[in-house]
Amino acid sequence: MLRPEGERLRVYLHREPIDMRLQRTGLASLAQEVIRQDPFSADAIFAFIGKRYDRLKLLVWDNNGFVLWYKVIESREKFVWPRDAQDAVVTLTVEQLNWLLDGHDVFRQPHRMLRLAYAS
Repeated sequence: MLRPEGERLRVYLHREPIDMRLQRTGLASLAQEVIRQDPFSADAIFAFIGKRYDRLKLLVWDNNGFVLWYKVIESREKFVWPRDAQDAVVTLTVEQLNWLLDGHDVFRQPHRMLRLAYAS
């Protein structure tokens, strides 16, 4: 399974639901005009949610073209998406994005990675 990885990556969530018929050029336009980031940046991931909150698209620039990643939840569950935020864009870490893709609510109960130095 392909998953975003890398500590240098920045994840930008477009907070408002979109028409999921939008493809790479339409999503790149939203990244540039609404999110106000360069869609051709190699260290940025742009995430978009559908109106029913069960479909998600990720847009990433990869050297010479866009990669469009599409996930549909095949049950009654929904992606947990920030609906109360004031800004049109929410930023996440790649780790938080992967938790979101797994169905976790990263906005109400933020997860934190334990970095332990000693076992005993």
